[in-house]
Amino acid sequence: MSGYARDHRKILVVDGYIAFIGGYNVGERYATEWRDTHIKIEGRDALELESVCIDFWNMYRKRKRSLPVLPDPLERDWDPLIVVHRNDPHLLVFPIRNSYLEGINRAHKHIYLTHAYFVPDRIILQALLQAAARGVDVRVLLPATSNHILADWLARGLYTQCLSGGVRLFLYQHAMVHAKTATIDGIWSTIGTANLDRLSMLGNFEVNVEIYDATLARQMEDIFLQDSTSARELTFAQWKRRSPLQIFAETILSPLRPLI
Repeated sequence: MSGYARDHRKILVVDGYIAFIGGYNVGERYATEWRDTHIKIEGRDALELESVCIDFWNMYRKRKRSLPVLPDPLERDWDPLIVVHRNDPHLLVFPIRNSYLEGINRAHKHIYLTHAYFVPDRIILQALLQAAARGVDVRVLLPATSNHILADWLARGLYTQCLSGGVRLFLYQHAMVHAKTATIDGIWSTIGTANLDRLSMLGNFEVNVEIYDATLARQMEDIFLQDSTSARELTFAQWKRRSPLQIFAETILSPLRPLI
Protein backbone atom coordinates (compact mmCIF):
# COMPACT_ATOMS: atom_id res chain seq x y z
CA MET A 1 0.00 0.00 0.00
CA SER A 2 3.04 2.28 0.04
CA GLY A 3 4.51 4.37 -2.74
CA TYR A 4 3.31 7.20 -4.96
CA ALA A 5 2.79 7.49 -8.72
CA ARG A 6 3.03 3.74 -9.23
CA ASP A 7 1.72 2.18 -12.41
CA HIS A 8 -1.09 0.19 -10.78
CA ARG A 9 -2.96 -0.54 -14.01
CA LYS A 10 -3.64 -4.01 -15.39
CA ILE A 11 -4.36 -3.83 -19.14
CA LEU A 12 -4.06 -6.27 -22.03
CA VAL A 13 -4.87 -5.18 -25.59
CA VAL A 14 -4.70 -7.53 -28.56
CA ASP A 15 -4.49 -6.19 -32.13
CA GLY A 16 -6.35 -3.04 -31.16
CA TYR A 17 -9.60 -5.01 -31.18
CA ILE A 18 -9.77 -6.97 -27.89
CA ALA A 19 -8.96 -5.40 -24.53
CA PHE A 20 -9.02 -6.60 -20.93
CA ILE A 21 -9.11 -4.32 -17.89
CA GLY A 22 -9.74 -4.92 -14.20
CA GLY A 23 -8.11 -6.08 -10.99
CA TYR A 24 -6.16 -9.13 -12.16
CA ASN A 25 -2.38 -9.05 -11.88
CA VAL A 26 -0.24 -11.77 -13.46
CA GLY A 27 0.41 -14.30 -10.72
CA GLU A 28 -0.77 -17.60 -9.30
CA ARG A 29 -2.73 -16.18 -6.38
CA TYR A 30 -4.77 -13.95 -8.70
CA ALA A 31 -5.57 -16.88 -10.99
CA THR A 32 -6.36 -19.52 -8.40
CA GLU A 33 -6.82 -18.03 -4.91
CA TRP A 34 -8.32 -14.53 -5.03
CA ARG A 35 -11.74 -13.32 -6.12
CA ASP A 36 -11.28 -10.71 -8.87
CA THR A 37 -13.07 -9.07 -11.80
CA HIS A 38 -11.89 -8.17 -15.29
CA ILE A 39 -13.93 -7.01 -18.28
CA LYS A 40 -13.35 -7.91 -21.91
CA ILE A 41 -14.02 -5.20 -24.48
CA GLU A 42 -14.22 -6.00 -28.19
CA GLY A 43 -14.33 -3.65 -31.14
CA ARG A 44 -13.25 -0.08 -31.63
CA ASP A 45 -13.59 0.74 -27.93
CA ALA A 46 -10.51 -1.42 -27.33
CA LEU A 47 -8.51 1.37 -28.96
CA GLU A 48 -9.21 3.57 -25.94
CA LEU A 49 -7.25 1.19 -23.73
CA GLU A 50 -4.59 0.74 -26.40
CA SER A 51 -4.16 4.52 -26.35
CA VAL A 52 -3.60 4.40 -22.58
CA CYS A 53 -0.79 1.88 -23.03
CA ILE A 54 0.80 3.76 -25.95
CA ASP A 55 0.75 7.13 -24.19
CA PHE A 56 2.42 5.67 -21.11
CA TRP A 57 5.03 3.83 -23.19
CA ASN A 58 5.94 6.90 -25.24
CA MET A 59 6.14 9.13 -22.17
CA TYR A 60 8.53 6.88 -20.25
CA ARG A 61 10.54 5.34 -23.08
CA LYS A 62 12.68 8.49 -22.84
CA ARG A 63 14.64 6.78 -20.09
CA LYS A 64 15.84 4.25 -22.69
CA ARG A 65 16.25 5.99 -26.03
CA SER A 66 16.66 2.67 -27.83
CA LEU A 67 12.98 1.84 -27.33
CA PRO A 68 10.79 2.69 -30.32
CA VAL A 69 8.07 5.34 -30.37
CA LEU A 70 4.67 3.69 -30.77
CA PRO A 71 2.20 5.37 -33.15
CA ASP A 72 -1.08 6.67 -31.75
CA PRO A 73 -4.19 4.75 -32.81
CA LEU A 74 -5.92 6.84 -35.49
CA GLU A 75 -9.38 5.28 -35.43
CA ARG A 76 -10.54 5.99 -31.88
CA ASP A 77 -14.30 6.28 -31.68
CA TRP A 78 -16.69 8.60 -29.83
CA ASP A 79 -18.72 6.05 -27.87
CA PRO A 80 -20.94 7.85 -25.33
CA LEU A 81 -21.70 4.59 -23.50
CA ILE A 82 -18.11 3.61 -22.66
CA VAL A 83 -15.71 6.12 -21.14
CA VAL A 84 -12.12 5.26 -20.20
CA HIS A 85 -10.87 7.30 -17.24
CA ARG A 86 -7.16 7.42 -16.56
CA ASN A 87 -5.54 8.82 -13.42
CA ASP A 88 -2.18 10.46 -14.13
CA PRO A 89 -0.44 11.82 -11.03
CA HIS A 90 2.28 13.55 -13.07
CA LEU A 91 -0.36 15.55 -14.95
CA LEU A 92 -2.43 15.96 -11.76
CA VAL A 93 -5.45 14.45 -13.53
CA PHE A 94 -7.74 12.22 -11.42
CA PRO A 95 -11.06 11.63 -13.24
CA ILE A 96 -11.83 8.27 -11.60
CA ARG A 97 -12.64 9.92 -8.28
CA ASN A 98 -14.92 12.39 -10.02
CA SER A 99 -16.74 9.61 -11.86
CA TYR A 100 -17.44 7.84 -8.56
CA LEU A 101 -18.72 11.02 -6.96
CA GLU A 102 -20.95 11.78 -9.94
CA GLY A 103 -22.40 8.27 -9.91
CA ILE A 104 -22.95 8.23 -6.15
CA ASN A 105 -24.57 11.67 -6.16
CA ARG A 106 -26.96 10.69 -8.97
CA ALA A 107 -28.04 7.41 -7.34
CA HIS A 108 -31.64 7.06 -6.23
CA LYS A 109 -32.11 3.25 -6.06
CA HIS A 110 -28.98 1.34 -5.13
CA ILE A 111 -25.19 1.50 -5.00
CA TYR A 112 -23.22 -1.76 -4.93
CA LEU A 113 -19.47 -1.39 -4.38
CA THR A 114 -16.91 -4.20 -4.34
CA HIS A 115 -13.42 -3.15 -3.25
CA ALA A 116 -10.29 -4.81 -1.97
CA TYR A 117 -9.39 -1.82 0.21
CA PHE A 118 -12.16 0.46 1.47
CA VAL A 119 -10.53 3.63 2.79
CA PRO A 120 -12.53 6.38 1.07
CA ASP A 121 -11.67 10.02 1.63
CA ARG A 122 -13.99 12.31 3.57
CA ILE A 123 -15.86 13.55 0.47
CA ILE A 124 -16.57 10.09 -0.97
CA LEU A 125 -17.63 8.76 2.43
CA GLN A 126 -19.91 11.76 2.88
CA ALA A 127 -21.45 11.14 -0.55
CA LEU A 128 -22.19 7.51 0.37
CA LEU A 129 -23.75 8.54 3.68
CA GLN A 130 -25.86 11.20 1.97
CA ALA A 131 -27.06 8.61 -0.55
CA ALA A 132 -28.08 6.26 2.25
CA ALA A 133 -29.84 9.13 4.03
CA ARG A 134 -32.00 9.81 0.99
CA GLY A 135 -33.09 6.17 0.83
CA VAL A 136 -30.54 4.64 -1.55
CA ASP A 137 -29.62 1.01 -0.79
CA VAL A 138 -25.85 1.41 -0.30
CA ARG A 139 -23.86 -1.79 0.06
CA VAL A 140 -20.10 -2.30 0.23
CA LEU A 141 -18.52 -5.72 -0.21
CA LEU A 142 -14.92 -5.97 1.00
CA PRO A 143 -12.65 -8.69 2.34
CA ALA A 144 -13.08 -9.68 5.96
CA THR A 145 -9.28 -9.89 6.00
CA SER A 146 -7.23 -8.53 3.13
CA ASN A 147 -3.55 -8.97 2.32
CA HIS A 148 -2.82 -5.54 3.89
CA ILE A 149 -3.51 -5.56 7.62
CA LEU A 150 -3.03 -1.79 7.93
CA ALA A 151 -5.66 -1.17 5.25
CA ASP A 152 -8.03 -3.46 7.15
CA TRP A 153 -7.60 -1.53 10.38
CA LEU A 154 -8.00 1.82 8.66
CA ALA A 155 -11.17 0.59 6.97
CA ARG A 156 -12.54 -0.59 10.31
CA GLY A 157 -12.09 2.91 11.63
CA LEU A 158 -14.87 3.95 9.21
CA TYR A 159 -17.30 1.15 10.05
CA THR A 160 -19.06 3.08 12.81
CA GLN A 161 -19.85 5.99 10.49
CA CYS A 162 -20.98 3.66 7.72
CA LEU A 163 -23.18 1.40 9.80
CA SER A 164 -24.74 4.17 11.87
CA GLY A 165 -25.41 6.07 8.64
CA GLY A 166 -27.17 3.23 6.84
CA VAL A 167 -24.33 1.96 4.64
CA ARG A 168 -24.42 -1.85 4.70
CA LEU A 169 -21.11 -3.74 4.93
CA PHE A 170 -20.57 -7.28 3.65
CA LEU A 171 -17.33 -9.01 4.68
CA TYR A 172 -16.17 -11.59 2.14
CA GLN A 173 -15.16 -14.83 3.82
CA HIS A 174 -12.30 -17.32 3.33
CA ALA A 175 -10.69 -15.56 0.37
CA MET A 176 -9.28 -12.21 -0.65
CA VAL A 177 -11.64 -10.20 -2.83
CA HIS A 178 -9.45 -7.99 -5.02
CA ALA A 179 -12.06 -6.57 -7.42
CA LYS A 180 -12.56 -2.83 -7.93
CA THR A 181 -16.11 -2.45 -9.25
CA ALA A 182 -19.35 -0.59 -8.72
CA THR A 183 -22.82 -0.60 -10.21
CA ILE A 184 -25.56 1.96 -9.61
CA ASP A 185 -29.29 2.09 -10.34
CA GLY A 186 -29.27 -0.62 -13.01
CA ILE A 187 -27.56 1.58 -15.62
CA TRP A 188 -24.10 2.77 -14.49
CA SER A 189 -21.12 0.50 -13.83
CA THR A 190 -17.39 0.89 -13.47
CA ILE A 191 -14.67 -1.76 -13.59
CA GLY A 192 -10.97 -1.07 -13.32
CA THR A 193 -7.82 -0.93 -11.27
CA ALA A 194 -8.58 1.85 -8.77
CA ASN A 195 -9.29 1.04 -5.14
CA LEU A 196 -11.34 3.35 -2.93
CA ASP A 197 -8.32 4.79 -1.14
CA ARG A 198 -6.17 7.88 -1.48
CA LEU A 199 -3.34 6.17 -3.37
CA SER A 200 -5.66 5.00 -6.13
CA MET A 201 -7.82 8.10 -6.27
CA LEU A 202 -5.09 10.72 -5.99
CA GLY A 203 -1.73 8.97 -6.26
CA ASN A 204 -1.24 6.08 -8.66
CA PHE A 205 -1.54 5.64 -12.38
CA GLU A 206 -4.94 3.95 -12.65
CA VAL A 207 -7.54 3.23 -15.32
CA ASN A 208 -11.26 2.52 -14.97
CA VAL A 209 -13.91 1.92 -17.59
CA GLU A 210 -17.23 3.67 -16.98
CA ILE A 211 -20.12 1.98 -18.82
CA TYR A 212 -23.74 3.03 -19.28
CA ASP A 213 -25.55 -0.18 -20.14
CA ALA A 214 -28.53 -1.84 -18.45
CA THR A 215 -27.54 -5.37 -19.51
CA LEU A 216 -24.07 -5.07 -18.03
CA ALA A 217 -25.48 -3.41 -14.90
CA ARG A 218 -27.81 -6.37 -14.35
CA GLN A 219 -24.88 -8.74 -14.74
CA MET A 220 -22.85 -6.69 -12.25
CA GLU A 221 -25.76 -6.77 -9.81
CA ASP A 222 -26.01 -10.54 -10.18
CA ILE A 223 -22.28 -10.89 -9.52
CA PHE A 224 -22.54 -8.68 -6.44
CA LEU A 225 -25.49 -10.64 -5.04
CA GLN A 226 -23.73 -13.94 -5.74
CA ASP A 227 -20.58 -12.70 -3.99
CA SER A 228 -22.75 -11.62 -1.06
CA THR A 229 -23.67 -15.27 -0.46
CA SER A 230 -20.00 -15.81 0.43
CA ALA A 231 -19.96 -12.80 2.72
CA ARG A 232 -21.18 -12.03 6.22
CA GLU A 233 -23.17 -8.85 6.70
CA LEU A 234 -21.80 -6.86 9.62
CA THR A 235 -24.60 -5.22 11.60
CA PHE A 236 -24.24 -2.14 13.75
CA ALA A 237 -25.28 -4.13 16.81
CA GLN A 238 -22.49 -6.65 16.18
CA TRP A 239 -19.94 -3.93 15.54
CA LYS A 240 -20.74 -2.10 18.79
CA ARG A 241 -19.78 -5.26 20.70
CA ARG A 242 -16.15 -5.17 19.54
CA SER A 243 -13.48 -5.08 22.21
CA PRO A 244 -12.04 -1.89 23.78
CA LEU A 245 -8.65 -2.94 22.37
CA GLN A 246 -10.07 -2.81 18.84
CA ILE A 247 -11.52 0.63 19.48
CA PHE A 248 -8.16 1.81 20.80
CA ALA A 249 -6.34 0.48 17.72
CA GLU A 250 -8.80 2.19 15.36
CA THR A 251 -8.27 5.50 17.16
CA ILE A 252 -4.48 5.25 17.22
CA LEU A 253 -4.23 4.34 13.53
CA SER A 254 -6.78 6.81 12.17
CA PRO A 255 -4.20 9.59 11.49
CA LEU A 256 -2.58 7.26 8.93
CA ARG A 257 -5.73 7.13 6.79
CA PRO A 258 -4.76 10.03 4.47
CA LEU A 259 -1.49 8.23 3.69
CA ILE A 260 -3.08 5.05 2.32
